[in-house]
Amino acid sequence: MIHNNNITALILLLCSTISIAACNNDKKKEVQGKQVSSYTTTADESKIFDVAMIDFDQETSLDANIILDTTIKHQTMDGFGVAITGSSCYNLLQMSSQNRTAILKETFHPRQGMAYSYIRISIGCSDFSLDEYTCCDIPPIDNFEIHQLDKRDLFPILREIKAINPNVKIIASPWTCPKWMKVDNLKDLQAFDSWTSGQLNPKYYQDYATYFVNFIQEMSKEGFPINAITIQNEPLNRGNSASLFMTWQEQKEFIKTALGPKFTEASLDTEIWAFDHNYDYDAHKDDCKDQIAYPLRIYEDQEAAQYISGAAYHAYGGNVGEMLRVHEQRPDKGLIFTEMSIGLWGSGYTFANDLLWNMREVCIGSINNFCKAVIMWNYMLDEKHGPDRPGGCDICLGAIDIQSSDYASIKKNSHYYTMAHLSKVIDPNAIRIGSHHSLDSGIHYSAFINPDQSYAIVLLNDNDMDKEIVFTDNNQSFRQIVEAKSVVSYRWSR
Repeated sequence: MIHNNNITALILLLCSTISIAACNNDKKKEVQGKQVSSYTTTADESKIFDVAMIDFDQETSLDANIILDTTIKHQTMDGFGVAITGSSCYNLLQMSSQNRTAILKETFHPRQGMAYSYIRISIGCSDFSLDEYTCCDIPPIDNFEIHQLDKRDLFPILREIKAINPNVKIIASPWTCPKWMKVDNLKDLQAFDSWTSGQLNPKYYQDYATYFVNFIQEMSKEGFPINAITIQNEPLNRGNSASLFMTWQEQKEFIKTALGPKFTEASLDTEIWAFDHNYDYDAHKDDCKDQIAYPLRIYEDQEAAQYISGAAYHAYGGNVGEMLRVHEQRPDKGLIFTEMSIGLWGSGYTFANDLLWNMREVCIGSINNFCKAVIMWNYMLDEKHGPDRPGGCDICLGAIDIQSSDYASIKKNSHYYTMAHLSKVIDPNAIRIGSHHSLDSGIHYSAFINPDQSYAIVLLNDNDMDKEIVFTDNNQSFRQIVEAKSVVSYRWSR
């Protein structure tokens, strides 16, 4: 005979079991209802930013190759993008307005496009401008004015980009100071009337600091806030079409005696980034042998270091491991990557080789060495590699190349897609997180948690064979066969 209280207990147990089963089924339905967005580009170009949706496994996998660990947090990301040079602006403005808007929207729109979030511009000319100029070619500094070529070409392109992505960040770099501020060397101090090489005359430190302040203020008035500046593009390169040689000793003195105080006086929150050149500090050159560890030498001076956000790098020489070395010595200072071009030097350009090298060494490589931003050089050139300046690079390719015969036919090169693989899934202010893995060699990746709490992974399979990889965030898992010689980006919600 079953008593009433036993019947009640059985009913409660049965209801509880049904409730748990229903809850588990609901969880399975929830997992099945969510998917991982993936984007794949293969070196053989059989897939170019191919979009697919991946289902989660019904149970969390115990055999995961990559396990995310949100308890480990590294650097906060600033963004990813490309240089908008004078040449890029010129080519864009030759396009029909409809075609131009379409390609800019595809590149910069934060949802409908590739979500590029950071651009680099020059203060005055670069080696990809239509002429040599600065913002104050006639002394004194009171004659400062944004150059007419920038007003004509750069301003309309920046306005269109900002309309598409109002939050895009801008970093600005000079290729040279005004010529009237130059001397041949710091011993003789003779005037040096040349766009190429020369050094900044110390007596013009204050004027040149005012030059930066004026540029930032004038650009802000036009609706283009400058988030950051570097003090000199490639300060150890004397040979560009427009250039200025600036040692760490000079940069240190300029920062602490002029630039930093002027920024403070003007209440500017624009970041100052030091160096902006190669990992090897061009130490093979006789006049650069004492320039090793350039930013670290500046950081040793506390007066200068207080004004500096960190150091910027290029990858035309040396190894990306230099970033880690600098980070380990000064973890309080940031790192960004501001320039790498593709071109016809060496064995020439191929989509396959550069896609893989660039993703391994520059993109994932720099990020895993604590870099906060990655910017490529440069956005759009024509089929003749220009317009370019004599003495600059005449064999560079753009992230996008356009035919000058019609200014409509375009080809997107590897740089376009390496940046897209980052910017599409990693939002500004995402945090690089830790992970644990059991992977074959040739698999390179980096993992993130976005401000909206979604996860992102960018992965390179540099092997000659496909690899099955199982991913988990400890709550949900998914698996994919990653094709040989391919880049894949993933994003999913928690």
